[in-house]
Amino acid sequence: MTREEFVAFVRRARQGVVATVDAGGNPEAALVGLAATDDGDLLFDSYTATRKVDNLRAHPRAALVIGWDGGVSVQVEGSAEILSGPERDAYGKVYLAQFPGSRALAAGFSIVRVVPDWLRHYDARPDPALVIEGNPW
Repeated sequence: MTREEFVAFVRRARQGVVATVDAGGNPEAALVGLAATDDGDLLFDSYTATRKVDNLRAHPRAALVIGWDGGVSVQVEGSAEILSGPERDAYGKVYLAQFPGSRALAAGFSIVRVVPDWLRHYDARPDPALVIEGNPW
């Protein structure tokens, strides 16, 4: 999957499940709205006072599953960063362009950027299913 195909896929799917771990190593998963930058970074917003934001502060890695419509999904693992200052504003605008009306830049919300370092593209439509995984682009 090329970077351009990945970005287009995320922008069509518009949501995914993000998984994090807490301080004790326990998993936590949540459905989030997902935006993609042209570079292939993933963005989501969250109330700052949530388990996933707390988890990412302690362990800045995340796993996501994006899509499933039509039997196609992408799994992603990568480093995660809770953005602040000018970066929060800049990436927040990217998020808002894909989710107009979002409260992403409102007080009490965080913008999280995930930089993928591993992808697994799964397409169940052909027989046998097509599975491609590894380091992205």
